[in-house]
Amino acid sequence: MAKTAVEERVPLALYRKYRPGNFDDFRDQDQIVKVLEAAVAQKKIAHAYLFAGGRGTGKTSMARALAHATGTSDQDIYEMDAASNRGIDEIRELRDGVSTLPFESTYKFYIIDEAHALTPQAWQALLKTLEEPPSHVVFVLATTELDRVPDTIISRCQTFQFKKPSHETLKKLALDVTKKEGATLSPAGAEMIALMGEGSFRDTLGILQKVLTVSKDAQLSEDEVASVVGAPSTKAVNEFLQALANKDTGAAVGAFHKALQGGVEPKVFTLLAVTKVRSVLLLRFAPEIKKQLSERFSESDQVVLAELAGPVGAAINSNLLAELITALIETPRAPIPAIPLELALYRVANPQV
Repeated sequence: MAKTAVEERVPLALYRKYRPGNFDDFRDQDQIVKVLEAAVAQKKIAHAYLFAGGRGTGKTSMARALAHATGTSDQDIYEMDAASNRGIDEIRELRDGVSTLPFESTYKFYIIDEAHALTPQAWQALLKTLEEPPSHVVFVLATTELDRVPDTIISRCQTFQFKKPSHETLKKLALDVTKKEGATLSPAGAEMIALMGEGSFRDTLGILQKVLTVSKDAQLSEDEVASVVGAPSTKAVNEFLQALANKDTGAAVGAFHKALQGGVEPKVFTLLAVTKVRSVLLLRFAPEIKKQLSERFSESDQVVLAELAGPVGAAINSNLLAELITALIETPRAPIPAIPLELALYRVANPQV
């Protein structure tokens, strides 16, 4: 059976296909790239690096790029997932391996992902190697939880803090990759994908992967993205905001629950509500950025947001935004995920509740 257009567009995982291969490919990590490029050019490679930052920010990709920049072949790059190999036996095996020379490179690179998962005994065994490593060995430890890495290890590494990519960077990534895959993505659709990516290159491309896989054509709209990722429709969120503007708490709760019945996740609904309330306040207090905001929303959304930024939307205020942000933070750990947003609405309606 012949492949469909979608199957031909998405032959493999996008986060692997578009993983940065060299320093020039990285986005939003300019300072780290600058330092590492200088180290390679001056042949001042440290014996141990510690890359810390949120998930999907490019830590292991940067480790591979550093290795390749030094001329290290894949045969001399060793990767270990500490979350699955966290014990002292695995570290002892690693210690035995570092004493042997590289196959065909100047260095042997050992990349330890999720390094914070190592046991105390494993850390102690690794520490001895970090204190006096062979000259041909370079360690790169990657972690999402720097506070769980012992100070004795941190003190022996060059530490780099990876920042989360900006929303605009993730949006551009979604648009660029979609184009390379032979499809087109509306700006509002890219906006939603970037928002759902939550500061992760990998998660953003994973979401885009789902959309491209499910799509029946090459034109990807905001509504199509929303249906794939389980987000509420633009109309649903706008009805929610208009109810709040009218100080109709019952209608707002009703709009929220109607979206939940349609399969929408409470966190996603709250996140989109936060985004639109923030935009209303920006339009009200910083109208000069209207053009910038117009690139993030569909024409129908822009009409609604502009209306709410005026006198009719006076109830859409900073207090509401603060309550929604609190609800967003609390939703993942709530026993019933819908409760934080419901409480936020009750408090907005009556601060004494």
